[in-house]
Amino acid sequence: MEFDFSAILLGLTVLFGVVWGLDRLLLYKKRKARLDAEGKEYRDPAPVDWARSLFPVVLVVLVLRSFVAEPFRIPSGSMMPTLDVGDFILVNKFAYGLRLPAFNNKFLDLGEPKRGDVVVFRFPGYWCEDGGKLVRSGDQSCMDPHAPVPNQNWIKRVIGLPGDTIESHGDELLINGKPVQADEVGPYEGDPRRDESKLMIDYGATVWNEHLIREDGQVVNHLTARMSAYSTPFPLPNAKVPSKVPSGCYIVMGDNRYNSTDSRWWGCLPEQNLAGKAFLIWLNFYSLKRIGTLIH
Repeated sequence: MEFDFSAILLGLTVLFGVVWGLDRLLLYKKRKARLDAEGKEYRDPAPVDWARSLFPVVLVVLVLRSFVAEPFRIPSGSMMPTLDVGDFILVNKFAYGLRLPAFNNKFLDLGEPKRGDVVVFRFPGYWCEDGGKLVRSGDQSCMDPHAPVPNQNWIKRVIGLPGDTIESHGDELLINGKPVQADEVGPYEGDPRRDESKLMIDYGATVWNEHLIREDGQVVNHLTARMSAYSTPFPLPNAKVPSKVPSGCYIVMGDNRYNSTDSRWWGCLPEQNLAGKAFLIWLNFYSLKRIGTLIH
C-alpha cells in the first residue's frame, strides 16, 4: 500500500482542528461551569487534550513540508553519479509556486523549471494505446492500459522546456538542433559491495561532465554516467514522444542515462505534477562526506 504523507498530515490537521474547535465552541463552557460548581479541577477530556496538543505541531509540519522544504529519499540509481541510492535530500517546495497539500493545485505562481534543474515530481504514468488513443497507465508493458498509476515521487533532471525540440540517440543529445557537449571524466568508481555501483562497474560505466545551456546563456555543468553495454534507451523522438515539447510539459532524464526510466519511456512531465526543486543532500548513512552537498 502506498501512503501520501501530505494527505495524512492534512487529514490529521483537519481532524485535530475540528475536534478542538468544536469542543471550544459547543462544550467547553458548560463543562467548565459544571466542574467549577462541583469544586473540581478543570481538565479537558483525553481526546480534546490530544487534539489541542497535537494540532499546532502537525500544522507546523504540514506548512513546512508543503510550502518550504520536504525531505525525500533516493530509492534507485537512475540519478547516479549525481545522487546515490540512500541519499536523503531536501526539496524546495516554493521554487515553482505554492501548491495545496495533497491536491497539488498551484495557487501562487513563483517561477518555472529551468533547463538543468533537478526536480521531484509525482509520476505521471506510462503512455499506452487504448482504442487508438494514448492514455496514462501504471503498466509499463501496456498490457493493461487502465492500470492505475502508482502514487510515487520520482526525481530527474530537466532537459527540455516547452517549445524545445529534443533529440536523443544513445550518447547523442541535441537541444533545438545543437548537440549538448560533454567531456569524459573517466571510469565510474564506486563501492562494488553495493548493488547499483557493482552493476555500473561490471558494465564499464564511464562518467561525463555534461554542459547544459539555459535560455539566458548560463551553463549548468553536471555529471552523467554512460553504460552502453547495459542497455539501449529509447530514442527521442519516438512513437509516443514527439520531438517538440508540448506547452505545460518538460522532458526529463536521469543522469544515469542508460539505466533511467524517464521521458524517453513515458513522455513529457506535466507541469501540474511538479513537487519542487532538489537542492541539498542532508543525510547519507553509507557516505558521510556526501552530507551537506548541494545538488547541481
